[in-house]
Amino acid sequence: MATKSFNAFEMAQAQFDQTAKQLGLDQATCELLRQPLREYSFAIPVRMDNGTTQVFRGFRVQHNDARGPGKGGIRFHPMETLDTVRALSMWMTWKCSVVDIPLGGSKGGVICDPHNLSGREQEQICRGWVRQLAQDIGPDRDVPAPDVMTNAQHMLWMLDEYETIRGARFPGLITGKPVGMGGSLGRTEATGYGVVFTVREALREMNIKPADTIASVQGFGNVAQYAIQLYTQLGGKVIAISYWDQKEQTPRTLRKKDGIDLGALLQITDRFGGVDKDKATDLGYEVLPGEAWIEQEVDILFPSAMENQITASNVNKISKRVKIIAEGANGPTTPDADIEIHKRGIFMLPDLLANAGGVTCSYFEQVQSNINYFWEKDEVLGKLDTKMTSAYLRVSELARKKKLYMRDAAYTIAVDRVAKACRDRGWV
Repeated sequence: MATKSFNAFEMAQAQFDQTAKQLGLDQATCELLRQPLREYSFAIPVRMDNGTTQVFRGFRVQHNDARGPGKGGIRFHPMETLDTVRALSMWMTWKCSVVDIPLGGSKGGVICDPHNLSGREQEQICRGWVRQLAQDIGPDRDVPAPDVMTNAQHMLWMLDEYETIRGARFPGLITGKPVGMGGSLGRTEATGYGVVFTVREALREMNIKPADTIASVQGFGNVAQYAIQLYTQLGGKVIAISYWDQKEQTPRTLRKKDGIDLGALLQITDRFGGVDKDKATDLGYEVLPGEAWIEQEVDILFPSAMENQITASNVNKISKRVKIIAEGANGPTTPDADIEIHKRGIFMLPDLLANAGGVTCSYFEQVQSNINYFWEKDEVLGKLDTKMTSAYLRVSELARKKKLYMRDAAYTIAVDRVAKACRDRGWV
């Protein structure tokens, strides 16, 4: 089967167009929702440690804020593009809507590779990004958060720059902050846990016990690590994980057929989710090619890395044993691969729903920061479980009632809510 290259934004628009047609949306609403309301592209000059000046490209896209302030992460990635950010901002709009939190969708990014930057250089990029956008973000306008290769420290530098410019404290500006500096307990676990909450509910509807299932995971960053943690706590077994080998610039898969030891693997993992291959071999792991994660004889696949990972060229490598695909990443499945998955009857937990735990907990952090009152970890995770379970049940019910694919059901709920908000505001 030939491989087709997908532009992330065109893919996001195609998904929207299909849903808009099913909902019978009018032309004006379609035109409003298939493009961002606002987007920013700017230069960030940074004096490097060696005395030279390097100019980095930064972005912020605000797709829609009809249901509330924009919300979305900031990526640091050498392959970042404006179209990727546009797509992610649109997906954030639908994600906030499907879990029914009062926020819209935004996304940001900087074309850079933190692997090759000192802490001081990364700080200057963070502060430069905020200086370009200080008038266009805020607790009641657009609330950033961490994403690929950004973390709590980056968020704190950004918050500090914003508060310096504004001359006051605004802890609700940004989420993903360190606990003790306005961050929420449970935020680190939230996205990975949210994925597993939806898997748990799907297995319950299938009348399958988690302890009777085996999984393979793509990725070994924050989302994957906490998904593995909770999934194994529920009794499931993970036999393979994939990661990016920074040293050799290639993806790899590690497999242990009797089940991986998460704690031991974390001891030999860097902060970007890269595993020491030689030490993993010493621990008894097989080192396989990067795409081997998708070929494993398992019940559940967790694509939890980047977009466009399950494609027409590898979808047929998915074992006939696979019952569930739980999208921990944003847009990991291309449309042509999605058609094949649907045909095979694999139960899809779409990114829109499955990985919404992160933004849900970000919303909880924003609420706590704005009222200056913080909840205990069990309360945060309990609220997260309630929200994710409720969203899953609504999507699953609609899918059964209308005989829809789960992705289509999630989009139907999400787009309908946003379109209604736009109409109620008199925008269309």
